[in-house]
Amino acid sequence: MAAAERRAFAHKINRTVAAEVRKQVSRERSGSPHSSRRCSSSLGVPLTEVVEPLDFEDVLLSRPPDAEPGPLRDLVEFPVDDLELLLQPRECRTTEPAIPEDGKLDAQARAAVEMYAEDWIIAHRRYQHLSAVYSPITAETQRERQKGLTRQVFEQDASGDERSGAEDSDDPRHSSGSPDNTPRSSGASGIFDLRNLAADSLLPSLLERAAPEDVDKRNEALRRQHRPRALLALYPAPDEDEAVERCSRPEPPREHFGQRILVKCLSLKFEIEIEPIFGILALYDVREKKKISENFYFDLNSDSVKGLLRAHGTHPAISTLARSAIFSVTYPSPDIFLVIKLEKVLQQGDISECCEPYMVMKEADTAKNKEKLEKLRLAAEQFCTRLGRYRMPFAWTAVHLANIVSSAGQSDRDSDSEGERRPAWTDRRRRGPQDRTSSGDDTCSFSGFRPATLTVTNFFKQEAERLSDEDLFKFLADMRRPTSLLRRLRPVTAQLKIDISPAPENPHFCLSPELLHVKPYPDPRGRPTKEILEFPAREVYAPHTSYRNLLYVYPHSLNFSSRQGSVRNLTVRVQYMAGEDPSQALPVIFGKSSCSEFTREAFTPVVYHSKSPEFYEEFKLRLPACVTENHHLLFTFYHVSCQPRPGAALDTPVGFTWIPLLQHGRLRTGPFCLPVSVDQPPPSYSVLTPDVALPGMRWVDGHKGVFSVELTAVSSVHPQDPHLDKFFTLVHVLEEGAFPFRLKDAVLSEGTVEQELRASLAALRLASPEPLVAFSHHVLDKLVRLVVRPPIIGGQIVNLGRGAFEAMAHVVSLVHRSLEAAQDARGHCPLLAAYVYYAFRLPGTEPSLVGGALPVTVQPATLAHGPGRPASLYLARSKSISSSNPDLAVAPGSVDDEVSRILASKLLHEELALQWVVSGSAVREAVLQHAWFFFQLMVKSMALHLLLGQRLDTPRKLRFPGRFLDDIAALVGSVGLEVITRIHKDAELAERLNASLAFFLSDLLSLVDRGFVFSLVRAHYKQVATRLQSAPNPAALLTLRMDFTRILCSHEHYVTLNLPCCPLSPPASPSPSVSSTTSQSSTFSSQAPDPKVISMFELSGPFRQQHFLAGLLLTELALALEPEAEGASLLHKKAISAVHSLLCGHDADPRYAEAAVKARVAELYLPLLSLARDTLPRLHDFAESSGQRSRLASMLDSDTDGEGDVGGTINPSVAMAIAGGPLAPGSRASISQGPATAARSGCALSAESSRTLLVCVLWVLKNAEPALLQRWAADLALPQLGRLLDLLYLCLAAFEYKGKKAFERINSLTFKKSLDMKARLEEAILGTIGARQEMVRRSRERSPFGNQENVRWRKSVTHWRQTSDRVDKTKDEMEHEALVDGNLATEASLVVLDTLEIIVQTVMLSEARESVLGAILKVVLYSLGSAQSALFLQHGLATQRALVSKFPELLFEEDTELCADLCLRLLRHCGSRISAIRTHASASLYLLMRQNFEIGNNFARVKMQVTMSLSSLVGTTQNFSEEHLRRSLKTILTYAEEDVGLRDSTFAEQVQDLMFNLHMILTDTVKMKEHQEDPEMLIDLMYRIARGYQGSPDLRLTWLQNMAGKHAELGNHAEAAQCMVHAAALVAEYLALLEDSRHLPVGCVSFQNISSNVLEESAISDDILSPDEEGFCSGKHFTELGLVGLLEQAAAYFTMGGLYEAVNEVYKTLIPILEAHRDYKKLAAVHGKLQEAFTKIMHQSSGWERVFGTYFRVGFYGARFGDLDEQEFVYKEPSITKLAEISHRLEEFYTERFGEDVVEIIKDSNPVDKTKLDPQKAYIQITYVEPHFDTYELKDRVTYFDRNYGLRTFLFCTPFTPDGRAHGELPEQHKRKTLLSTDHAFPYIKTRIRVCHREETVLTPVEVAIEDMQKKTRELAFATEQDPPDAKMLQMVLQGSVGPTVNQGPLEVAQVFLAEIPEDPKLFRHHNKLRLCFKDFCKKCEDALRKNKALIGPDQKEYHRELERNYSRLREALQPLLTQRLPQLLAPATAGSLRNSLNRASFRKADV
Repeated sequence: MAAAERRAFAHKINRTVAAEVRKQVSRERSGSPHSSRRCSSSLGVPLTEVVEPLDFEDVLLSRPPDAEPGPLRDLVEFPVDDLELLLQPRECRTTEPAIPEDGKLDAQARAAVEMYAEDWIIAHRRYQHLSAVYSPITAETQRERQKGLTRQVFEQDASGDERSGAEDSDDPRHSSGSPDNTPRSSGASGIFDLRNLAADSLLPSLLERAAPEDVDKRNEALRRQHRPRALLALYPAPDEDEAVERCSRPEPPREHFGQRILVKCLSLKFEIEIEPIFGILALYDVREKKKISENFYFDLNSDSVKGLLRAHGTHPAISTLARSAIFSVTYPSPDIFLVIKLEKVLQQGDISECCEPYMVMKEADTAKNKEKLEKLRLAAEQFCTRLGRYRMPFAWTAVHLANIVSSAGQSDRDSDSEGERRPAWTDRRRRGPQDRTSSGDDTCSFSGFRPATLTVTNFFKQEAERLSDEDLFKFLADMRRPTSLLRRLRPVTAQLKIDISPAPENPHFCLSPELLHVKPYPDPRGRPTKEILEFPAREVYAPHTSYRNLLYVYPHSLNFSSRQGSVRNLTVRVQYMAGEDPSQALPVIFGKSSCSEFTREAFTPVVYHSKSPEFYEEFKLRLPACVTENHHLLFTFYHVSCQPRPGAALDTPVGFTWIPLLQHGRLRTGPFCLPVSVDQPPPSYSVLTPDVALPGMRWVDGHKGVFSVELTAVSSVHPQDPHLDKFFTLVHVLEEGAFPFRLKDAVLSEGTVEQELRASLAALRLASPEPLVAFSHHVLDKLVRLVVRPPIIGGQIVNLGRGAFEAMAHVVSLVHRSLEAAQDARGHCPLLAAYVYYAFRLPGTEPSLVGGALPVTVQPATLAHGPGRPASLYLARSKSISSSNPDLAVAPGSVDDEVSRILASKLLHEELALQWVVSGSAVREAVLQHAWFFFQLMVKSMALHLLLGQRLDTPRKLRFPGRFLDDIAALVGSVGLEVITRIHKDAELAERLNASLAFFLSDLLSLVDRGFVFSLVRAHYKQVATRLQSAPNPAALLTLRMDFTRILCSHEHYVTLNLPCCPLSPPASPSPSVSSTTSQSSTFSSQAPDPKVISMFELSGPFRQQHFLAGLLLTELALALEPEAEGASLLHKKAISAVHSLLCGHDADPRYAEAAVKARVAELYLPLLSLARDTLPRLHDFAESSGQRSRLASMLDSDTDGEGDVGGTINPSVAMAIAGGPLAPGSRASISQGPATAARSGCALSAESSRTLLVCVLWVLKNAEPALLQRWAADLALPQLGRLLDLLYLCLAAFEYKGKKAFERINSLTFKKSLDMKARLEEAILGTIGARQEMVRRSRERSPFGNQENVRWRKSVTHWRQTSDRVDKTKDEMEHEALVDGNLATEASLVVLDTLEIIVQTVMLSEARESVLGAILKVVLYSLGSAQSALFLQHGLATQRALVSKFPELLFEEDTELCADLCLRLLRHCGSRISAIRTHASASLYLLMRQNFEIGNNFARVKMQVTMSLSSLVGTTQNFSEEHLRRSLKTILTYAEEDVGLRDSTFAEQVQDLMFNLHMILTDTVKMKEHQEDPEMLIDLMYRIARGYQGSPDLRLTWLQNMAGKHAELGNHAEAAQCMVHAAALVAEYLALLEDSRHLPVGCVSFQNISSNVLEESAISDDILSPDEEGFCSGKHFTELGLVGLLEQAAAYFTMGGLYEAVNEVYKTLIPILEAHRDYKKLAAVHGKLQEAFTKIMHQSSGWERVFGTYFRVGFYGARFGDLDEQEFVYKEPSITKLAEISHRLEEFYTERFGEDVVEIIKDSNPVDKTKLDPQKAYIQITYVEPHFDTYELKDRVTYFDRNYGLRTFLFCTPFTPDGRAHGELPEQHKRKTLLSTDHAFPYIKTRIRVCHREETVLTPVEVAIEDMQKKTRELAFATEQDPPDAKMLQMVLQGSVGPTVNQGPLEVAQVFLAEIPEDPKLFRHHNKLRLCFKDFCKKCEDALRKNKALIGPDQKEYHRELERNYSRLREALQPLLTQRLPQLLAPATAGSLRNSLNRASFRKADV
C-alpha cells in the first residue's frame, strides 16, 4: 500500500517537474521571498496534498494520562461528561393536560396521546456551547467583553481640549494691539527665560548605570503589567457573512398562533330594554370569502332581563360567562371584518316586525310610550317563558379591523381635533382622528397597534331570505364602498361598546378552545377570556404538538317547500349519538353563553314562517377519543308553534336525517346534502347513510337531498387525508395484529397486508402538504419504527427498510417544500430540525423518567431499559441478515417470537447509512436535497445508541462495527463527489451539501474513532484536489473546501483534536530535514538550526500530521495566499476570516484562559508567522500612506492634527519612496534585499483582509511561548528576519490609532455609497488619517505621485462593515469605538515591542547584527513616530533607551538617518501635552546626548540633528506647543546639572548652549504662531528664517520644505513647486562641489529656465562649506536620490498647479540623471507624465481653462503696521479673485488684529499723502494690476503661459482731470499709467513680493482718445475675424461703434479733437495719428457690416439696414474732419521732434 502511494507520488512529481523547476529557478533568480511554498515542505508533501494524519486514538493510548501538568491535562482528551442525555419536559400551555377523559382509546388516538405526552429527548454535547457554532463572536458579544477597558491617553485626543484652554489666555492676536508688544527681532528670547521655568519630573533611576540585563528585566516586568487578556476582543468581530459554521438550536415545537387580538365586549344598550339579546362575534375575510375564526358567544344582558329565562336556564357554567375573546390571525389583511350578530328569543312575527319598536322608539320618549313599552314587556315575558329555548335572528353589524389597526397604530399623528366623520353604521369614539380609512394594502399588521375602544351605534336588521354566509360576504364587500346600499337602510340604533387591543403575551384567566385553563390561571373563579380557534385563510404548515379533537357542524339550508302540512317555523336539533337509543346522546356540544358548559342537544335559530330557511349557525362538538362505526350525528327538524294554541304541542318533529361519523376507519367531514325522512329512522340505521333508501320509509321530496350541512374537524388525531389515514390504519393494524381487517371495500388478510403497506408507503408522497406537515412527527416516527422494528407477519420478518427510507425521503422533501419560506440560512427546515433535536427517539428504548427535578438529566445507569441485547446477537445478525440486499426477508425458522423481534430489530443509523449507500437514483436525489436531515438523524441515533446502551466507556475504535464505518466511508465519499460534481450545475445545492457533510463529520468526531474521521476528511480533500486540476472554475471549489474546513474546525474540542500536547516528532526521512526556506545557514546560531523548532513554525509534514485540523486550515490559508491563487481576494477573505474567527473563539473560551494553556493553543498557529512573513509583499501597505507620501504628507500638510506625522520629515525611505524606484537604504524592503517591485506579483490583499491577518499574527506573537519564539528567531536566515521585521512594521502601521476626530469624521461623512467615498473612508480609517486625508485625496485625484499600482482600491472593498451598516452613531458609540481602538492600537504596539525585545535578545550574540539592529531600530522609531498612547510611549521609549545604550555605534557611527529620525521623534514627544510622555522623551534625549558625548567628547551629530529636527518640527506642526517643549528643554538642563558622572567635562556647558539655541528657534516660532492666521506674514517669516540659515544648507533645505508644505496646504501649488526647485538647486550646488558628474545639473545655473529666482541659492561657497565636516549636508537629500526626489515633487506640484510647461523644464534636468542610472521604469513613468503634460497644454491652449493668478498692488500706511509701514507689495491671489474679495479679506484680518474702526481701505489708486492720515489708524490701499510687457518681450512671450510666468513688471492706470475729479469731459480727461517692478519674478517661493521700483507716465486727453480708438478698432477686428463667427458679439460691437446715441462715442471724439487743427505743433503728430485711427476705424466698421450681412437671417434684415444707415451718417459726419491736412506734415522733420510716440521715453517722466 505504502509503496503504491509512493509510486503515485513519484508519478506526480515527474509530471510537474519541468514547469516547477522553471518556476523555482526564476523565483530564486528574482530573489522573491516566495520560495515557492507549494512544493517546499520538509516532508516533501506538497501543500496541495493532505498528509496522512496520525492515528488519533493510538496516540492518546500511547501517552500516560498524567503526562501533562495541571491545566494542560484537559487539552489531552475530551472530557468524560462530553455527551449526556437530557429529558426536557414538553411545554404544556394548559394547567391540565389536554388528554381525553374517557378511558377507551382507539389505536390512532392512543398513539396521538402517547406522542403528545412524551418529553423531549435530547442528546446533548455539554461543551458545544463553547464553539463558534452556538456562541459566535458577534459585535454584541464583543461589546460585552469590552466593558471595563481603561481609556488610553493619546496626544491627538488630548490636544483638542487643552489647546482651547491654553490659547484663550495669551492669544497673540488680542495682545498685539500696539506695535511695542511685538518683539521685532529674535533677540527677544529674554522674554521667556529658560532658567525660570519649572522642569517636568525626572525619571528616578535614569542616571544610574545598571547592567543591560537588569534594565531589560525591569522593562519587561513593567510591560507585562495590566495588559488585556484577549487581544481579539479589541478587534471588530469576525465577518458575519463568512460564518458558515453558525447555527442555532432549533426552537422546540410549539402550538401555532397568528397575531393575536383581544376583543372585550363592555356593554350593549338599546333605546328600549324589554328582552334579553344575545351576541355572536366572529372574524371574516372578505377576499378569501372565508370565516376565519370560530364563534364567540357573549351575553351582556342585565340580571333582571336574564331573569326572564329562568324557566329554561340551568345554572350557567363560568366558562360561558366570558365577555372577552382572543382571536388569532395568521394572515392579517385589510379585508378582515369583525362581524357581530345579535339574536333574541323567538317570538311571533317576522324579523322586521320584531325590529320595529327598536327602530321607532327613542329612549328620550320613554314617558310618552309608557303603555306601549309595558305591553311589549308583557309580550316578551310570555315568549321567554314559553319559547325560551329557541332563538331568532335579530340584527348584525361589522367592524372593519384594518381601520382600527391603522388609526390606532399611528399615535404620532393624533391631533386633538374632533373632526369626527361618522360612517352611517358605526360611530367610533376614539382617541385621535376618526376619519382614517384603510389604504387597501396587504401589508397589514395586527400586532402593536394602540388599543381602541369603539362604540358601535348602528345595526342592520337581519333579512329572513339573506342569512347565509354568501349574503354576508356581499354585504361586507358593499360596506367597503363609499356609497354603500347599507347606508340607505334604516338602522337599529343601539350602543355596543367593545375594546380592541393586541393580546398581551401571557394573559391571565384564559381558556383554550377546549375550555382548558391556560397558564397562568390565578383563580378558577375569575371571569375567563376565551381563546378563539382560528380557521386560517390559507394553509398553515405547523406540526401538531398537543391533543385537539373538535368537530364543527354548519347547517346551511333546508328546503321543505314540498313538504305537506304546517311546517313553517323550522328549527334543526343536532345531537351526537353514540348509539341509536335516545339516551345515548353524548354531552359533547359546547354551550354558548350563560348556559351549561356542554349539552346533549342544540337548536338552530328559527326564521318565522319560512318553509325553506337558511342558517348561519355553528355547532362546536368535542369528538370522543374513540369514534366507532356507530357514532353519528342525528338531525331532527321541528316545527315550532309560536302562538299558544290549546292542546297543540310547542314543537312537532317533522323530519329526521343523520351522518355516520366513521367510514372505513376515516372520519367523515366536508359538505353533505342529505335527504330527510318523514318517519323516525328504523333500528340499526346508524351504520348506513341516509342516501340508502331503506324499505318502508317516507322521504321528503322523494328522497332528494333537501338539507345542506357541512362538517369540519380540527383534529390532531384524525389526519383527514386518505393517504395518511390509510398509512396510519395499516401501521396500527400491524402493531395490534388484528387480522382479518376491513380496509375500504377490501378485506385484508395477513397475506395481502404487506403489499398494501408497501403501496401505502409509496403513496405517502401524494398526501396533501398541510396534514402531512401537521402529522409529520407521527409519520416520521412510524417510518423510523418500520425501519428499526420490521413488522413480523405470519412469523416472517418483513424488511421494509428500503420502502420506509424512500418514503422518509419524500416526506422530508414535501415538508421542506411546504416550508420553503421558513428555511434558515443553511437551507434547513426548522420544523424538521426540531423533530430530530427534540422529538426523535429510538423506538423501544424508552428512557425511564426519574421523578423529581425537571428537566431531568438522566444518569446512564437508569437508561438500560431497552431490551439489553447480548453481544452474540451482533454476530447472529451479521450472519443471518444479508446486508447487501436489505429487502431479503430472512425466515428465522422456529425461533420464538420475542427472539425473532430482537433479531429483526436494527439500528437506525446503520440502516440509514446502508439504505442511502444502496439507494436508487430517484431517491438518492431526494435524499441529497435534504442530506442534512438524514445526517442529523444518524448522528442522534448514534448518540442515543451510545448513551442508552452505556457504550460511552467503550474505546472509540470498538463502539461501532466496521461494516457500518465502511458504509459511512462510502457515503461520505459519494456525497463528497456530489458536492464536487454539482458545484457548476447547482451551486446552491453543492454549498448546502458541503456544509451538511462537514457538520456530519464534525459531529462524528464526538462519537466515533477520530482517526477514522480524519481519514474521511483526507479522502474528501483528495477528491477535491483531483477535481481541481480539471475544474473550469477552481475558485468555487476552493471556496467550498474552505467552508468545509472552517466547519470542521469549529468543533468545540478543536484544540484537543489537534493533539496540542504531544511534541512534534521530527520526520524520520532519509533526507536531511532542513526546510528549503532555511537552507542558508541560520543567521545567529552557530550550531545548525533545530529541526524540531523549524517544523513547528512551518507547515511541515510533522506539523500537518499531528495538528491535523490546524494544518488543514493553515494550508488553505497558505494556498489562498499563493501569488498564483485563483479568485484570490474572495479566498483571502474567507481563509483569513476562518482563522480570525477561531482565534476569537479561543480568546473567549474559559477553558483556555490560563497563559500556559493559551501558549499551547498558540503553538497550533505558529506557521501563521512564516505565512504572513512570506505574504508580506502582497499585504495592503498601511505604511505606504506615510512612506510613499511621507515627505509630501509632511510638507503639503503641516496640519497633522496632532498625530505623529508618521513620516516626519526625516523618514527612512522618503526620497526614494517618493521617487518610487529601487529603494533607498533604510526603506521597508531594505533588509530583505531584492527589489520591492518584484514581490508585488500576485493579487494583493484588501486592506480589511490584511488587517485581519495581521491581528491574527499579533495574537500568535502575544500568546506564544517567548522562549520558543526566541529559538525560532535565532534560526532565521537574514532575509527572513528582515521580512519578519517588515511585518512588525506593517502591524504598527495597520493598527495605528485614528483619533476620536477620525471616528467623528467618518460618522459625518454619512456614506454616499460611491466608490470614491469608500476610498476616502478607507483612507480615513486605514491610511493617512487626520488632516492628511484631504491632501491625499487631492493628490489621488490628480495623482502626480509615481505609479498608480499602489492605489489599490478594488470595487469590492467594502470596508469596515461595522461602520457602514448604521450610519449615524451616537456620541457614546463613537466614544466607545475610540476607546476600543485606542486599546487595540496600544496592545498591538506593545506586542510588537515584546517581539522586538525577543529578537534583540537573539541578535545580541550574532555576527551580522548591524543590519538587523538598524532594522529593529527603524521599527522602534516608526512606533515612536506614529500616533501612540502615553502608556505605549513610556515602554517604547524605555526600549529605545535600552537599545541605544546597548548599541551606541548604531546611531553614531553608521548611517545618520537613524540619528536624525530619532531626534525628530524625541523632540516631538518632548513637546507633548501629556507630562508622562514628556518625562520619558526628555530622558531619552538627554541620554542620547550623553552617549554621543561619551563616544567622542562632543555631540556635534546630535546637536546638528536636534537643531534640524526642531526646525522641521516648528515648520510643519501647527498645534505644536512650545510651552511644553520649553519645559522639556528645562528638564534636560536639569538632568545635565544633576549628572554627577560628567561634572568635570564640558558636557553640561554644551548642553546648555544647545538648549539656549533651541530656545531661540522656538522664540522665532512663537512669532510664526502669532502670524498663524496671516499666511503672507507667516510665509515671509519662514522665508526670513530660511534666509537666516543660508550658511547651513541642511536647515535651509528643511525650511524650504516647510514652506512648500505650508503653500501646499494653502493651495498655492506653483509656490510649493518653486520651493522644491530652490531646494533642488541647493542640493545641486552641493553635489557640484563634491563631484563633477556629467549627468548632474551644474549648480543653480541649470535651473534658470525653470525660474530666474533660483540663482539666490548659489550662495553656498567653499568658505562656508567644507563638505567633509561632521554633520554638514549629511541629510539624505544631499544625494542624487534626494535630488531626484525633490525634482519629482517639484514636477508633481507644477502639475497640480497647472504649470505644465514648467513640468517639462524640471524633467529636462531629471531625465539625464535617470538615464545615467538606467532606471527605465522611472523613465517610462516620466515620459508618460510628460505626455500627459503636453496633452493638457494642447487641450488648454487658449489658456482660459487654466487660470494662473490675479495680481494686486497692496500698500500699507500707518505706524500700527510696524515692519510693513509704507511698504508696497504685489500680491498674487488665486485666479479670478475680485478686488472686493482681497479687500474684504485684508480688512477683516487686520480688523481682527487691531480692533474695530482702526483699519481703513483707501478706495482710490492715487498717490497717498502721509500727512493727511490719522496716525492712530491703519490704512490699506489695494489696486488691481496687470502684468506688463515691453514690445520686444512680446516676441518671446507667445503663449498664454509665457505671459503668466516669470512676471516682474505690473501696470495700472488711473484716470484723472486737472480739477481733481476722476472723470470729466473729453478735452480734459487725462490718465496716469503706473509701472511697478518687484524684487523677484512671480511665481516665487512666496505669494507677495515687495515693489522695488515704480515709474509713472501721464497721458494727455488726445493720447487717451487715441488709445480708446485703437482699442475700439481692435475689438471690431477681433469680432470680424473670429472663427467660428459669433453674430451676437459682432452686432454688439457694431452697435457700440456706429450706434447714433453713443455718449462720448467716436463721433464726439472726432468732433472734439479733429474739428480744428491744434496750434501747438507738438500736437500735430497726435492729431494725425488720431485721424489715421479713425480711417482705420471706418474701414473696420465696413468690414464688420459686410460680415454681419453674410451672417444674418431674414428676420434681421431691417436691423441690418438700420446699422448701415447709421454707418453712412457717421461716415458723412466724419468725412470733412478726416480730410483736413496738417500744415507741417510734409515739411522735413527736425531731429528733435521725430520721436517714437509709443516709446515710454517720449512721455513726461514722473519717477517716484
